[in-house]
Amino acid sequence: MRDDVNSPEHYKLNEYGIECIDAIQASMTVEEFEGYLRGNVLKYMWRCNYKGHKVQDLQKAAWYLDKLVGEVKGREEQPMFNFNCNNGNKIEVVNGK
Repeated sequence: MRDDVNSPEHYKLNEYGIECIDAIQASMTVEEFEGYLRGNVLKYMWRCNYKGHKVQDLQKAAWYLDKLVGEVKGREEQPMFNFNCNNGNKIEVVNGK
């Protein structure tokens, strides 16, 4: 089934089947990619009343917002430091906590 919100076919039109969003992310720093995601949320929210595809544009805005939340949440849950002690204990520091 065709899904123009979550996985548009025209975003995979290359010989490797690489999603456009993955190539964009690979070309940017973490901060740049977050800005890109925020910009797309704003873009789709801004134009939803003007293109004639309001629900689809709102779904796209939600997709980019979900992606942004996932990126930020994933980093917050990543341990900053892992220490393996000689006695087999493991200590993790997550974002200074």
